[in-house]
Amino acid sequence: MTKKIAVFTGARAEYGLLYWLLKDIQADPELSLQLLVSGMHLSPEFGETYKQIEKDGFTIDEKIEILLSSDSAVGTAKSMGLGVLGFADALSRLAPDVLIILGDRFEALAAAQTAMILRIPVVHLHGGEITEGAYDDAIRHAITKLSYLHATSTEESRQRVIQLGESPDRVFNVGAIGLDHLSRSCFMSVEELAASLNFSLRQPYVVVTYHPVTLADEDPVASFTALLEALDVYPEVQVILTYPNADDGGRRIIPLLKGYAAKQSQRVLAIPSLGQVRYLSAIKHASAVVGNSSSGIIEVPSLDVPTVNIGMRQKGRLAAKSVLDCQANKSAISHALDVALTKSYKNDNEQIDNPYGQGSASKQIIFMIKNLKFASVKSFYDVKVSD
Repeated sequence: MTKKIAVFTGARAEYGLLYWLLKDIQADPELSLQLLVSGMHLSPEFGETYKQIEKDGFTIDEKIEILLSSDSAVGTAKSMGLGVLGFADALSRLAPDVLIILGDRFEALAAAQTAMILRIPVVHLHGGEITEGAYDDAIRHAITKLSYLHATSTEESRQRVIQLGESPDRVFNVGAIGLDHLSRSCFMSVEELAASLNFSLRQPYVVVTYHPVTLADEDPVASFTALLEALDVYPEVQVILTYPNADDGGRRIIPLLKGYAAKQSQRVLAIPSLGQVRYLSAIKHASAVVGNSSSGIIEVPSLDVPTVNIGMRQKGRLAAKSVLDCQANKSAISHALDVALTKSYKNDNEQIDNPYGQGSASKQIIFMIKNLKFASVKSFYDVKVSD
């Protein structure tokens, strides 16, 4: 009998990371894929990216509407409440043997707590990481405690999950799942990318993604404005701007992003979502990646491209030497850009060492799931501290 594997996705970036795992589950005769899609995927404002999921050959088993047209903490909290209601019905209908959840978004927390109550074992990917500038940090640790099986991206993260009371025999370091793309995806040339974007793309260019900082004292409008002012210091450098996520404060950034692109249509492209292959292809040929997305820390170093990591959002996350941290002001950002744009990382003799693995996570996760022996009672694992 095949094992039913439900996978949740609520945002474009998360789906891109899950792509090869979804393909591998879909192709395995011992497994049956069930796909739950929610959040930003269903929103016209964020590009209705569920259409890309279907275009990629996946069947969406459940669409759970939870995203409110709000840009506040109250709106986010209400979206989580709607999520619990929707996931309760969806998971009851699907009755999966396992639910896979990646990361730390509020939609994922709603799915995880629902599955826990329904006694559906949760497999959590990318637990144990630290991002002190966003409430994602607390959400990630909460999902860890709601989950039964854990696939972490580094050994350091594995030890943190164990420190949270999870038994070591249920916690495995498999590396970052997004790195599977590096060995399995076909990237576009600059010319193919430009044609796909309908944008006259030339080099040098940078890829920019900035998300609101939801916990630290970093106003999204002021910080994003400083970023745009820093980009203007380099008028010869083209800019691909992707939209922020649906966290509170994100919608305040979108008009600034659109206005900046409209004033410089030959230099700047603003796009809600690139999709994973176009996104990674854009990074591969870019001079730098700029913003505060986790991809700049986890995936980008493996493409030998520098990252300008702005502000507090990713504070505490393990990073390669190619990640240049800076404060969220014009002076600091422009200085980091100067280093990134003048230092040729791609031509270094020594390839950047990425601490997040080499791109073999999907197969390891499937092996974990096939060998899962679920017990409804999960004992707390006490870490013994030596004197």
